[in-house]
Amino acid sequence: MASKFLDPDHPFFKPVWRRWLTAVLPLAWAIVEIVTGNALWALLFGAVGIYAFWVLIVKGPSA
Repeated sequence: MASKFLDPDHPFFKPVWRRWLTAVLPLAWAIVEIVTGNALWALLFGAVGIYAFWVLIVKGPSA
C-alpha cells in the first residue's frame, strides 16, 4: 500500500469534525494572511486548505 500525503482512511480522520477542522483551519488562516498583506503565505495556506477540503470532504474516506 502506497503512503499518501493526506490519507482520509487513517483512523485519526474517522470523526467527521476532524476532517472539517483540518480543511477549514488553513483556509481561515489564509484569510488572516490576506488581511495582513502576506500574499505568499495566503496562497500557500489557501492551497493546503483547498487540497485538504478536496481529499477529506469531497472525496472522503473509501467505503
